[in-house]
Amino acid sequence: MNWNDHKAIYLQIADQMVEDVLKGKTKAGERALSVRELAAQIQVNPNTVVRSYGLLEQEGLLQNQRGIGYYIAENAFEKARNLKRREFIEETLPEVFKTMQLLEISLSDISELYHQNQIAKS
Repeated sequence: MNWNDHKAIYLQIADQMVEDVLKGKTKAGERALSVRELAAQIQVNPNTVVRSYGLLEQEGLLQNQRGIGYYIAENAFEKARNLKRREFIEETLPEVFKTMQLLEISLSDISELYHQNQIAKS
């Protein structure tokens, strides 16, 4: 993984796991890598992965089955989508609106750019 210096590594790990659920790379009921496996794979301290897993368990995306390991929760997709929406609305949008105001970009400008982007992807 490429780490962002402006965000804690455990949050970046959790973000990647949420994104994997949203993209369908990880599905409900699947076993997550063990703490040690993931820590070795991405070359971080196992305690960092423990923090990530704890956060994801608290958010309802992971379930810890004692003695067996962590599993992706049955409703992980909905939980992940709700988490990312909340993050987007509370953190990203205020910054976007501030920048729009500073640069005098209107909602209609954004709407037009959005539609152009969608057409380009088709």
